[in-house]
Amino acid sequence: MLELTPKQQIFVQDDVPTRLHHLAVHLEQIQSLWTQGSSQELILTLIKESRYFIEWTVPDMVKADDIDRACELVDLVRLLTRWLFHWDDIWTDAEQKQSASA
Repeated sequence: MLELTPKQQIFVQDDVPTRLHHLAVHLEQIQSLWTQGSSQELILTLIKESRYFIEWTVPDMVKADDIDRACELVDLVRLLTRWLFHWDDIWTDAEQKQSASA
């Protein structure tokens, strides 16, 4: 079994609804910063951290037989990962940037 990082240890102490709340706050921050045209680096940091939040939450959702919502989060991770792989294109293309912010 892998050792948990200190940040992960703190995060997984919370119940799943609290973890989902933390994720929702991050996603709201991403959208707000994105629409304001704020720092790319801050947005990227929040996106990466959000992916970790999901990674650390989905297994407990599956254990609790909350498969449908866990699948939705997996789809969200895929979206966030696509953003990371295509970040330069998205950030510099107004149409892609607008589409992603929605």
